[in-house]
Amino acid sequence: MAVTAKVLVPAKTAESTQTSQYIADGVTTIIDKFTATNYSASAATLSVNLITATFSAANSNLIVKARTLAAGETYIFPEISGQVLGPSATISTLAGTASAINIRVSGREIS
Repeated sequence: MAVTAKVLVPAKTAESTQTSQYIADGVTTIIDKFTATNYSASAATLSVNLITATFSAANSNLIVKARTLAAGETYIFPEISGQVLGPSATISTLAGTASAINIRVSGREIS
């Protein structure tokens, strides 16, 4: 069994449509840190789904719903840290505002 620490989602702006950010491709993944920064001048929201391989984004896999980040705020999601994704599971996000929130996710892949 190999454990590899890695950036799961490199720093990027979260989209205002439901978007798969990471897929556990044939590995089990542990999320260590999920960071979001609102770089805009207004409050903005971010929702996060952790989706198993056989489902799509829905209320049943919604972990964080419309978390409001104040202008300039950085938030480290304790709700997401430590979560385990099975093979083919996905991290998916939905920003309430386009071009407002940057995200970055790091963790460990176990193969």
